[in-house]
Amino acid sequence: MNRLFQLLQQPSAPKVGNLKQFQSVHPPEFVGLPYPIKAQSWLREMENAFELAKVKDDKKVQYASYYLKDGASYWWESSKVLLEGKAITWEKFTEMFLEKYLLSYMQDQLEMRFPNLRQKDMTVAGYEVKFSELARFASKYVNTEAKKAKSFQQGLKPGIQGQVALLEIRNYVALV
Repeated sequence: MNRLFQLLQQPSAPKVGNLKQFQSVHPPEFVGLPYPIKAQSWLREMENAFELAKVKDDKKVQYASYYLKDGASYWWESSKVLLEGKAITWEKFTEMFLEKYLLSYMQDQLEMRFPNLRQKDMTVAGYEVKFSELARFASKYVNTEAKKAKSFQQGLKPGIQGQVALLEIRNYVALV
């Protein structure tokens, strides 16, 4: 009886994620449109879902590919054939996915849009969302906390920008 009590008192090992656990966190589907923001968001959400469901590395490609739909599914099926049955790691899958859906010319276009981003008729919260989306593609403008805050401030409406400038805030989160 003592042994049974001791076993019940020991912390249980963390459960390894199976497909049902993975599906329970509702990972998103990806349909295959070559739009960099959606492609990066899908990968990030998959990583979060893997972490929440405690998915092991050897299952990530299998689980993620289940959520590729339409054109993305066709792309993946043809890509697997080209790899001739080789084991595909999550890192390799990510590399191939980004090569397909994060086209460099589109990244360049998003980077060029970043310096011209302005709040205009958006709320500050809406502007911050758009700023964060584009900032991922414009690292040279936001590679320090001070640069990121300055870039954000420069896109604010003139009235808000003038009031905030007086505070000389160099921390992005504090500025927002």
